[in-house]
Amino acid sequence: MEKNSDSHSDGKHSKLSFSLNFSFSTLRCFSSIFSKCVKKFDTSPFLCPGAISVSCTARSPPPNDLHFFSSCSFYRFSLWRLLCVNSSNMVKVGIIGGSGLEDPNILLNPTAISIDTPYGQPSDHLIQGTINGVECVLLARHGRKHDIMPGNVNYRANLWALYSLGVDVIIASTACGSLKEEVAPGHLLFPDSVFDRTNSRKATFFDGTFSGAPGVSHIQAHPTYNEKLRQVLISTAEKCKLVHHRTGFGVCIEGPRFSTKAESMVFKSWGASLVNMTMMPECILAKELGIPYATTALVTDYDCWKDEDQVTAASVMKVFAANVEKAKTLFIEAVAEIGKIDWSAEILQTKTAARQSIMISPDVEVEFLKVPKT
Repeated sequence: MEKNSDSHSDGKHSKLSFSLNFSFSTLRCFSSIFSKCVKKFDTSPFLCPGAISVSCTARSPPPNDLHFFSSCSFYRFSLWRLLCVNSSNMVKVGIIGGSGLEDPNILLNPTAISIDTPYGQPSDHLIQGTINGVECVLLARHGRKHDIMPGNVNYRANLWALYSLGVDVIIASTACGSLKEEVAPGHLLFPDSVFDRTNSRKATFFDGTFSGAPGVSHIQAHPTYNEKLRQVLISTAEKCKLVHHRTGFGVCIEGPRFSTKAESMVFKSWGASLVNMTMMPECILAKELGIPYATTALVTDYDCWKDEDQVTAASVMKVFAANVEKAKTLFIEAVAEIGKIDWSAEILQTKTAARQSIMISPDVEVEFLKVPKT
């Protein structure tokens, strides 16, 4: 342990800065040290392997916003995620928002966290806080200035950043055009599948660029979204009396341009309900990490199959702005419902399926797909 001489007293608390260097396996041994002050030390699967150089600040008494961050750029964790009382019934929710849904005001005590990942920088700072007493991490998919086009979003870094902050489940929003008359602008739709038409995005963690993701993953893409989480969103929409559609699939195009009419007519003939630019590969990357994931489609316009409605960025954003309040209401209520549910079995199933999809010896441990021993 390396201790820095930075102690002082301001009449309210004393401050001590220090650094620790340890391996993941050593971390497990620390539980006995903390057993007198906490009931459980969370050695969750969200801790990453290898040596970690940790910098933290200790205060007495510890305030609610104290965080335990690694000075190593890959790994930063909430202290209360590591050292929390009765943590077995807690869930941490990741929220990936499109335009307008990056508002940190939906969180209580929001804290911005800058983080690097083995796959580069995420779209923006992650905002950590609580909603209805449930720990949440908010991430703006396109950045808070909406200056990252769909094909340039670093989806891998976004998902890895949420994972490294201990997120258990993820709910997302995405703006979509409608391919069906009955799916009108202003409606919500909860997709149950997606048709991928993208062609230039890095769509897997298992591409050999990071040793922590060994082998090749042939992840099952069906079901695309976690059904238990999807049903929570649907029941919440019903409770909030929001006009919505329970099923339907979207076609994810590369963008940033909108569809030609020929493309739109083909997509419609396939039976798709939506056309969109960000549904892929986000959902697949969440599956590779073993994190339950579901999205909410915010219908902004009819795609150009409908002659009388010309799609423009201005018209899309006008309707989307109106949808934002609906989505905020939905997510705030949904997070409260998610917090009432025990997700341990769902997470176990999701991580087990992800591990079994990797073409590598079963003796090889994939750290981020390990589950806590009960």
